[in-house]
Amino acid sequence: MIATLSGALAVRDAGRIVVETGGVGYEVLIPLSTYYRLPPLGERVALEIRQVVREDALMLYGFSSATEKRAFDLLMSVQHVGPKLALAILSVLAPEELVAAIGKGDVDRIDAVPGVGPKVAERVVRELRDKVADLKMAAPSTSASNGNLRPTPDGNGRPAGPADEAVSAL
Repeated sequence: MIATLSGALAVRDAGRIVVETGGVGYEVLIPLSTYYRLPPLGERVALEIRQVVREDALMLYGFSSATEKRAFDLLMSVQHVGPKLALAILSVLAPEELVAAIGKGDVDRIDAVPGVGPKVAERVVRELRDKVADLKMAAPSTSASNGNLRPTPDGNGRPAGPADEAVSAL
């Protein structure tokens, strides 16, 4: 099982990167919060990885912090929430915002995420209400342990400039 991945950033697209290490390029799907913290192409990057094995694919999902990875795992434990939907939620809500929304029972905040309907949002709140204590006690979302990801101006993985704002809007 792959737990972390570090190497040179070869491709940097919204939602997808390629990390080259040892002559192999690993495609990693990422939330937008991680995308905004990435260094420029060619520089070294280190990510927390969740490897998901499906019948027809082996997928790698990358995160800038262990807290994001834990949030992804918690979201994946909810019925009808798969990796794509979990990434979409983490692209809109930082782990701290997700914990706050679940704690307050703010179904509308989660329902506002593209692809999440009211029933799934209710299910997320209901099924994770007792499980988010782990995320509350975790350190705030910061860059990976070796600091190879860039923090953004507000520290929450929000767009840092016009190009990032355009990507976020798309």
